[in-house]
Amino acid sequence: MPLEPFSIPLETIYLYGLIISGVLTILYVLFADVFHFHGAGDGGLHFLNPVLIFAFITILSASGYLFEKLSSLHYLLILGISAVAAFIVVTLLNVFVLVPLSSAEESLVYKESDLRGRIGTVITPIPADGFGEVMIDSTSGRIAKPASSFDGEQIPNGTTVLVVQVKNGVLEVTVHQELESFI
Repeated sequence: MPLEPFSIPLETIYLYGLIISGVLTILYVLFADVFHFHGAGDGGLHFLNPVLIFAFITILSASGYLFEKLSSLHYLLILGISAVAAFIVVTLLNVFVLVPLSSAEESLVYKESDLRGRIGTVITPIPADGFGEVMIDSTSGRIAKPASSFDGEQIPNGTTVLVVQVKNGVLEVTVHQELESFI
């Protein structure tokens, strides 16, 4: 006779565990950033990450439910097999997904001060006392910024320019002159 704690069949308990942990996982993924839940990962206890705990319970419940429904194994053996399978899958999830994601670049944002010294191309002519536009190529894409002439000279469309400084979001540029190589 199968074990029925609280007169509820084990497969029903596994199913409830699967549904509850699945819902909690979805809620955590949706609302973790809003409420700033970061788990205990900062102190070196990366295995206490809520994502890993929810994944472990979900996989344990799912495999336990399937084994209870489809096999006639003893309930302790089913629990043991399910726990080992969940531990292996969660370990693989942590090593191959969560750790690489946590060490990845957060964004491709640039600071305007990083644009100083960069080379760009004028895409809208810059009048001597007005504003034009400069396109700067970067590894993450192209950046188009308003620009004015640093030297107070008109700069025509298609000219290669050097960004001297950035003031109030406007690049101050000068015509870029490449040095000739005598080698």
